[in-house]
Amino acid sequence: MLRIDAHQHFWHYQPEAFSWVDNSALKQDFLPAQLRSELSAAKIDGCIAVQARPCEAENQFLCDLAARHDEILGVVGWIDLQQPDPVALDPRCCGFRHPVQDEADPVAWLASDVVARGMRQLQQQQFSWDLLVTHHHMQQAAVFAQRHDAHWIVLDHLGKPDIAAGAEQWKQQIAPLAALPHVVCKLSGLVTEAGAGWQGAQLLPFFDAALALFGPSRLMFGSDWPVSQGEARYQQVCDLCQQLTQTLSQPEQQAIWGGTAQRVYLKGNTA
Repeated sequence: MLRIDAHQHFWHYQPEAFSWVDNSALKQDFLPAQLRSELSAAKIDGCIAVQARPCEAENQFLCDLAARHDEILGVVGWIDLQQPDPVALDPRCCGFRHPVQDEADPVAWLASDVVARGMRQLQQQQFSWDLLVTHHHMQQAAVFAQRHDAHWIVLDHLGKPDIAAGAEQWKQQIAPLAALPHVVCKLSGLVTEAGAGWQGAQLLPFFDAALALFGPSRLMFGSDWPVSQGEARYQQVCDLCQQLTQTLSQPEQQAIWGGTAQRVYLKGNTA
């Protein structure tokens, strides 16, 4: 079974293209050569490269990298679902996403009939959709996912929970989304949400709640490298997930560390 990092980014840093990057340590290039040693040390076989810019040029950039670097197993590109013919086929694109969290009105975007038309077309062609929202919009995200159940929907970063409010509140918020069998969740991004001074004891209850709600077969490990570098080293992020999985059976561990990502992104299976 492949061990897969299901969520990381590459970029040639340009201030105008990455205005969302507010950590000075991240204002530089991050490319496959820099990640390769981290993957090797953590015994990760490959990764899924996820868009970091909302533009079609991002897809070509990531697909070109995937063509040259075998460790990039697939690309989650960007797509504008509000265009009349939104799906741009590329054999290396295994899914798409749009940063809904950055929309002026995420609620309106999630409920849009125009977006719904694009989602139907996307799912008909068996592409997964990475859902990037925050804890503020879990209810609307559940309605969106229920409306679009023809293929996989992948919740990024556990829906960016409010860490200070605690895992029990997040568990209640996420439960309607987790109840949908075609929705899977990435164990990623928590160190960034927690910020400086995060502790494993603070974050593991969120992982435990995700495990209870989704089960191992609908969870996947993602480092969110290099964004996570602002708060933790790559190995620290892996170690945090290892703490969650160490008491699970071997098949359950394999699901989280690669099986779910392989099934959702790399095999073209339906939900």
